[in-house]
Amino acid sequence: MKAHLKNVRISPKKVNLVADLVRKMKVNQAISLLDYTPKKAARILRKLIASAAANAKNNDSKNVDTLSIAEIKVSKGLTIKRSNPISRGRAHPINKFCSHIHVILKEDVAEPINTAEKAEVKEEKTIKKAEAKKTAAKKATTAKKPAAKEATAKKAPSTKKDAK
Repeated sequence: MKAHLKNVRISPKKVNLVADLVRKMKVNQAISLLDYTPKKAARILRKLIASAAANAKNNDSKNVDTLSIAEIKVSKGLTIKRSNPISRGRAHPINKFCSHIHVILKEDVAEPINTAEKAEVKEEKTIKKAEAKKTAAKKATTAKKPAAKEATAKKAPSTKKDAK
């Protein structure tokens, strides 16, 4: 469930911008997102992810709907060196960067839960939250009452004569 593309004529920085969009996504979601991303790297990554999904389907007999992207690595490849002639016979160097892209897919094995079980779990969570709120409210009200009495008791002896 892997696919590799080496020495693609695009900078690794540009590929990483698009790769960050689709990391940890489902394969179908990633492909549909990359279809509408207006970058050169999007076309390249889309083909590579589709290739990795086809590898998983044909070689490992995996269902494409359950696949997600485990890892996308983009590393530096070759650097093609060119020069731009300038005045007085000199030249400025031009570096044209290439990239290596590696895509690894994984299969999400999520056990299906019945809707009745989901409803029970939700009810239990809401009951626990309600109980926690009630206990927190009781603790807060019991803690405030003694403090309020002490504050009023401290304020009573202070008068203008004591301030002088």
